[in-house]
Amino acid sequence: MKYSYEFKRKCVELYRKGIWMETPEDVKQEEFRRGIRKWVRIETTCGSEALRHKNHNKEWTAEERYELVAKVIAGKSIKEVALSNGINDGQLYQWVRKYKTLGYNGLVNIKRGRPSKESTMPKKIDTRPLSESEREELIRLRAEIEYIKAENEVIKKEIALREEKEAARLKARKQRSSKNCVKKDIN
Repeated sequence: MKYSYEFKRKCVELYRKGIWMETPEDVKQEEFRRGIRKWVRIETTCGSEALRHKNHNKEWTAEERYELVAKVIAGKSIKEVALSNGINDGQLYQWVRKYKTLGYNGLVNIKRGRPSKESTMPKKIDTRPLSESEREELIRLRAEIEYIKAENEVIKKEIALREEKEAARLKARKQRSSKNCVKKDIN
């Protein structure tokens, strides 16, 4: 539920006087009071303007995310850093987790969604002649690609052989168990 800026301010003022605001309908009292305590912390760290609704989602750059993650890694608590910067502590936790697993690359925005229908290949192919170093690089890369393709074929064949062996083993096991069942039924 979204609350107005005035309502939040009134709740914070009453809380500081030692009075709880009446809990709205369809909201658990414990949850509502936890929200009021959070508003108080936000107001004390960031000022009363931080209680206002933001009309847009801020796009955090990788450098800005890194600064916040660095503060957490340096020893500050996630909640403290999140409150002082006006973001959700769960979001900051995700950034810290991504940084610890993927490094700085985990903080970079990844383009999501369906790729555009326009071809990513250039329309015009550059037909300039290759230099000697580019030609050597091309030859080396082609050889490397052939090696990787051959390696992949070997791996695929190994997997197919393992699957065949496993299927044969299961079939033999099933036949043994069915023979044992038939013998027991005869007696």
